[in-house]
Amino acid sequence: MEEEFEINDSTTGNFDFKGFIVKVFSYWYIFLISILIGLGIAYYINVRKLPVYQLSSLISIKDDQNPFFTSNTSLTFNWGGTSDKVSTAFTTLNTRTHNEKVVEHLQYYLLYLRQGEYQKEDAYGQTPFTIEVDTAQFQALNTLMTIQFKDEAHYELSLTREEAGNVQTMRYSDRESSSLFLENGTFKTTLRVGEDVNLPFANFKLLRSENPLVVGKSYFIQFLNFDNVVKAYQNIRVDAQQKGGSLLTLSLNGNNKEKIVDYLNTTAQLLSENMLKRKNLFATKTIRFIDSSLQERSKELKGVESEMNAFKRENAIVDIAAEAGELRAKLTTYDTEERELERRLSYLNSLQEYLESRSDYSNVPAPSVAGINESSISNGVTRIVSLSEQRSKLGYSLRPGNPEFDDIDRQINATKTVLLENIRSSKELANSELKSIRREIASLEAQVGGLPEEQQDLLQIERRYNISQQTYNLFLGKRNEAGLIKAANVSDVLVIDEAKDVGGGKIGPNTQLNYVMALLLGTLFPLIFVFVIVFLDNKVNSPKDVERLSPISILGMIGKSKQSSNLVVYNKPKSAIAESFRSLRASLQFIYKQRNITGCKTVMVTSSVSGEGKTFCSMNLASVFAISGKKTILLGVDLRKPKIFDDFEIDNQVGVVNYLIGQKNLDEVIQTTKYDHLEVITSGQVPPNPSELLMNDKMQELMLELQQRYDYIVLDSPPVGLVSDALNLLKHVDATLYIVRQNYTKHAMLGAINEKYKKGEIENISFVLNYFQQKAKYGYGYGYGYGYGSYGNYGNGYHEEEESKKSWFNKLFKR
Repeated sequence: MEEEFEINDSTTGNFDFKGFIVKVFSYWYIFLISILIGLGIAYYINVRKLPVYQLSSLISIKDDQNPFFTSNTSLTFNWGGTSDKVSTAFTTLNTRTHNEKVVEHLQYYLLYLRQGEYQKEDAYGQTPFTIEVDTAQFQALNTLMTIQFKDEAHYELSLTREEAGNVQTMRYSDRESSSLFLENGTFKTTLRVGEDVNLPFANFKLLRSENPLVVGKSYFIQFLNFDNVVKAYQNIRVDAQQKGGSLLTLSLNGNNKEKIVDYLNTTAQLLSENMLKRKNLFATKTIRFIDSSLQERSKELKGVESEMNAFKRENAIVDIAAEAGELRAKLTTYDTEERELERRLSYLNSLQEYLESRSDYSNVPAPSVAGINESSISNGVTRIVSLSEQRSKLGYSLRPGNPEFDDIDRQINATKTVLLENIRSSKELANSELKSIRREIASLEAQVGGLPEEQQDLLQIERRYNISQQTYNLFLGKRNEAGLIKAANVSDVLVIDEAKDVGGGKIGPNTQLNYVMALLLGTLFPLIFVFVIVFLDNKVNSPKDVERLSPISILGMIGKSKQSSNLVVYNKPKSAIAESFRSLRASLQFIYKQRNITGCKTVMVTSSVSGEGKTFCSMNLASVFAISGKKTILLGVDLRKPKIFDDFEIDNQVGVVNYLIGQKNLDEVIQTTKYDHLEVITSGQVPPNPSELLMNDKMQELMLELQQRYDYIVLDSPPVGLVSDALNLLKHVDATLYIVRQNYTKHAMLGAINEKYKKGEIENISFVLNYFQQKAKYGYGYGYGYGYGSYGNYGNGYHEEEESKKSWFNKLFKR
């Protein structure tokens, strides 16, 4: 027999993106609900988020030279220039040590709170009181205490614990931690303003501030872990106005603008004090060195002066002779030079030993104290001290082994090598000069030997007195010089624009971002949901699915019926579904004509499983044949689960089974209906052996007799996917309609019929897509030309539309 269908062997296809998009839009209500939920959550978060502010201050790290600085008063060092100062300031502002000082100075480990609209808010600088914390006593951490004023002089302190347990405590003076057991319940006590509070969990003094007092309003205080607070403030942002420049912008974020202002200004203040202290480092240590030397020289001078006066009284000598005076003057000059060279050599020896044996070079006194004005040595000492201070500073922020430590150590070693070489050269020169001066002194002392003995003794005493007095005057001058320099020094930190609350400064929360995220996530989750549905969906949803899964062609598509009765063709003859059955009838007639089938024509309606609309289609297909004036009989051969009798208002007492077992003849099993040209043979009572009955010769006789009487025979057969009964009937029919229900028939159900079709066990078979919805979630209602009766707006006026009695609201929630 000639094939009437063109078979497509391809059973696989690409992902139907268009169908997926249409299906996504079909779940619009899920997207809408998800987006509304997301926006609701975003709104809930936004209205409860505290505002975030950012304030800043501007400082300059300048190289402010002392106005009294000269080559002879070089008691300060410049940290290696402005760039090093800026780098040091950068590092210092983010170090733990510096921020510990700021937090301790401002007592930011104490949190002031008040009740806001949705949550407690930071009330720093806005409370009618301030707290002086007793840092020598332990305070309970993270324990909320309530303060409520009774009047101007009294307040109530309360603490509520829901459950008993240990709480962490801290003593802020030395950061020591401990623990304290607190009972559950509420503790209350009334105290006087200014009274010392000494409780196991809190030790402080409450004082009134300038803010107005509201009696009965509650405020809250809470002690925080000191280290955690410092760590939070170490994120202060430091930015240079331009690369390599000395202008720095300090900025900080927080929920309380007054708190940010105080922190920025205090951190700049403490940085200024710290840098001034370091700038005065040489002067301070030099003054300490000179003071100790002056004490020794003062004692020595007084002793020599007393000895000289006593000698003059004992020997009745007022003054030495002119010749002796001239020798004294020369010896005094040489003695002074000798002392200076010895002091210089002593400093160089001490400096050399210090450099060779020490690793901390921050305590080296100024070379100018020893009369060393060589720039190579002064600059070398300054450089080493600067690098040593820089290395110590990095120890607060960097871990040991950091490459920056190695770099600084290399610079120190290089500078030390050059400095030691300069020290050796200076020592050689000083020793040479010292030998020359000592020869001159020895020559003059030989001349003194010719003077009278009393004159010689007095000359020796006066020599020692003059040396002591000159040394004392030298140190006294250096002391005054160092004090003047220290007093005239100013910090290299200049606050150009201090932090101030001038309004604005709000940078968060970013409510728009939350709403955007709500839209994105509100769209993403339903999209994933739809994708999973599509990915896991193993049901036939469209004609494309059928074409992809089977080589058997689709003969027609039947829409979704909203009627309570299965007889749609009779009840709604102008409906879209009735028209689709007419199209199906025309397609079958084309097949019969193509196969040259004349006389009675037979068609069997089957499916994979029960519930796919097989009986519905067979009943309406028989109806459209009968309406056309053809004598038609509907034969119920589904002997296991008969259904076709109720809608025709007939009974199932006698049917095919009775004929096949020989109980009744054909006329006795045929039942007429109230519709013209349509008769029905029901299946009858369910037999124990339905397959065997359909296989015997009586079935052949039945079909032959029916073919003599009728123009069309429609067989309502059992599902092929469940039983083999329908296969026994294939030899009696001219065409087979295999019903596939949209969103019900599974992909795997078509596998069995595909296999039989390929093996040739089933021929002349076509698919009918039942329960098809053109505007459903599948997006496949476009022109296949399979006889689907509804053509969108083009069908208006030709078909009776089924009016829904439900409102759109009910439809939405039904879906």
